[in-house]
Amino acid sequence: MSETYDFLFKFLVIGNAGTGKSCLLHQFIEKRFKDDSNHTIGVEFGSKIISVVNKFVKLQIWDTAGQERFRSVTRSYYRGAAGALLVYDITSRETYNALTNWLTDARMLASQNIVIILCGNKKDLDAEREVTFLEASRFAQENELMFLETSALTGENVEEAFIQCARKILNKIESGELDPERMGSGIQYGDAALRQLRSPRRAQPQGAQECGC
Repeated sequence: MSETYDFLFKFLVIGNAGTGKSCLLHQFIEKRFKDDSNHTIGVEFGSKIISVVNKFVKLQIWDTAGQERFRSVTRSYYRGAAGALLVYDITSRETYNALTNWLTDARMLASQNIVIILCGNKKDLDAEREVTFLEASRFAQENELMFLETSALTGENVEEAFIQCARKILNKIESGELDPERMGSGIQYGDAALRQLRSPRRAQPQGAQECGC
């Protein structure tokens, strides 16, 4: 796919360490599982162009470290983010209990308008589940989040999570609920959109009428 795109969105992947954030990003970008995954130190980055609602959208994705000692560093990357994957591990109650803190950070440091999808990762380990689908679904509904369970190992719902988040942002832009001009670098027009915005409409001769034939 060429580098021509309509929009560029800044995305975050946030949540506790060990939830599989880096593996989700790797599965999304590379379409394969990251076997040698260690805890992220600071921030990792990836980008990909996807097709959403007849638009090409480039996602610039910042995968933040989940350990508390890196929080002061990773918070600086929140500014202007348009979307985020908020990730917990369905086999770890501790990672689920931390979601409120991560959500507060995202809405305070990025934007109140940030679009967030809650991802219950490691769906392939259902036999070891500590967090039910129903309670996570209720948390998402109470906090106005989208929700999916994902598996970075099998790839289930990984691409869908990014696409759903990007689609919601596009819908907000088209409805006027979200103004790209106020999102700083978090939402940018790509070359294709800029050409359309800059091309003047062909003026009709004075007195001319549209022909209905």
